[in-house]
Amino acid sequence: MYARLIVALTLLGSAPAWAAEPSGCDKFKWPIDKERAALTAQDRPKIVSGADLAIPSAATLDLKTPGDAKLPTPPERKPKDGTFAGFARFQKAPKAGTYTVSLSSAAWVDVVQDGEILKPMEFSGATDCAGIRKTMKYDLAAGPFVIQVSGVTENTISLAVLPSE
Repeated sequence: MYARLIVALTLLGSAPAWAAEPSGCDKFKWPIDKERAALTAQDRPKIVSGADLAIPSAATLDLKTPGDAKLPTPPERKPKDGTFAGFARFQKAPKAGTYTVSLSSAAWVDVVQDGEILKPMEFSGATDCAGIRKTMKYDLAAGPFVIQVSGVTENTISLAVLPSE
């Protein structure tokens, strides 16, 4: 019996991380209709890394190699070779409160305000949902902040920042 337990634990430990991720738009922890609509809107602008945005906002962000992206703050997770990175600046949140940051594809996200990397209050993600891959809720002060993305496999990503309900 002990040997079976060891084999079972070994097999569970070797399962790929993606195998445990939920699949489908209905697997997010909260409704994502607004975020998904913003990320897939035909009129969302295409911006260069480092551009200014306002809230609410959705845009397609052009990314660069991590060395060329010149992220204002070193990312908490070192980007893998062959990936892309970029950032957008927000002059301020309209008011202090909870905001959702949503992305069209997998990426590491750092939200930086007052020189500190903020931790998300909540996170939700799912594969196989066209237009959206992950969404996070952050408590923001009514001041400037930066959203950095890194570890992106493509050279663009859609980003939406909306007030949370």
